Amino acid sequence: MKTEIHNINNTRIADISSDSTIINSAQDALDLLGEIYYEDVDRLIIYERNITPDFFNLKNGIAGEILQKFSNYRVRLAIVGDFSKYSGKSIKDFIYESNKGRHINFVASQTEAIEILSGR
Repeated sequence: MKTEIHNINNTRIADISSDSTIINSAQDALDLLGEIYYEDVDRLIIYERNITPDFFNLKNGIAGEILQKFSNYRVRLAIVGDFSKYSGKSIKDFIYESNKGRHINFVASQTEAIEILSGR
């Protein structure tokens, strides 16, 4: 797992990437939050490829469990990926509604994630 810290407008953003899945469960999300806590950041970029595919099946509740951890610890999250492949109405609605807020965003690029999380 690689962590890059972006310092933009006095805002620190952790950009987490890996060649493998990082988040398979709510516990993995908690572990990740624990790791970035020591980096003094409250904004996080993670990539769709690093999250279990089960996250995108809303029927199993994994997305809610994972995102609740970020909400509880007040860490803003941008998930970067190509979400057009998810054809279900519920996941499309979920992404749309999330993107209306400021806490969880689904974006197409790292640049877009940094812009949203830095308040540009």
